[in-house]
Amino acid sequence: MKQKVLNLDAQSAGEIDLKDEIFGLEPRADLIQRVIVWQLAKRRAGTHKTKTRGEINRTTKKWYRQKGTGSARHGARSAPLFVGGGKAMAPVVRSHEFDLPKKVRTAGLCHALSSKAKDSKLVVLDTASVDAVKTNALAKRLNKLGAADMLIVDGEFEKNFAMSARNLANVALVPVAGLNVYDILKRDTLVMTKAAVKAIEERLS
Repeated sequence: MKQKVLNLDAQSAGEIDLKDEIFGLEPRADLIQRVIVWQLAKRRAGTHKTKTRGEINRTTKKWYRQKGTGSARHGARSAPLFVGGGKAMAPVVRSHEFDLPKKVRTAGLCHALSSKAKDSKLVVLDTASVDAVKTNALAKRLNKLGAADMLIVDGEFEKNFAMSARNLANVALVPVAGLNVYDILKRDTLVMTKAAVKAIEERLS
């Protein structure tokens, strides 16, 4: 499929051929959802912890005799039944991460890229470079692209461009190696340089 190439001033800089098997698919929400759940599960800290009855520091002396009182049988004060006792089925420190086949992860990324292309939310830049570190000047140039919230992807960001863009709240920078489904869908518009497109096609082909 053909895609227009723009410069930072939103002026035409030619065209580029995008591979249909990466940018021209019919997006599948189920694949994208599986990858996002996998990503967010890996991010969970899993540090929740509550003490069980074996970890509560309370007396284990029997309160009263086993039989003949007309009351229920009780032993340790640390039983979950009582205030201050341990918690039954308590959460423990653990990892929420699970395995997802590499083919599914790759397919999810392709479908996420295709969803942006289908919705006309994909912008291809000639290069992402500026002459000096000027945040305000870069913001005005990026506004010409017509995107309120954007994710910019490049192979390796130029130092001046990265320093100019890092304080912009509506702009996120991600290298090709770190491109992922969650970040793509979190932002409204996906902006990729020609170098990034080439690297992504080599990575996913």
